[in-house]
Amino acid sequence: MIFGTLPDLFRLTLQTGLMLAQAQQVVAMRLLGAMGVWRLRPGEYTRMLVEKIDAAGDAQRGVAKALGQSKSPIVVARAALDPYARRTGQNARTLTRRGPGRPPKGPGA
Repeated sequence: MIFGTLPDLFRLTLQTGLMLAQAQQVVAMRLLGAMGVWRLRPGEYTRMLVEKIDAAGDAQRGVAKALGQSKSPIVVARAALDPYARRTGQNARTLTRRGPGRPPKGPGA
């Protein structure tokens, strides 16, 4: 099939939904961190911007490669989604592990 099978479409839909839910978690935890009630890594805000630029570049390269190889629309969509989903999942896991609370004070803490 040119547009992929029904299970392929369903899998893509689930992966997109999971990425969106994780993105919402990440935004919420970073906002809580900005208010001082969630522990963030030093340089979190800089990292946030850099990873978005990196993910956009990776997605663009993946889409260009998939289109250049005449892949199906499902493969092209996954090539666009995967870099964002990978980073979103990593961020959600990392921020969840850090948990609520005040960040440590002082250089040695």
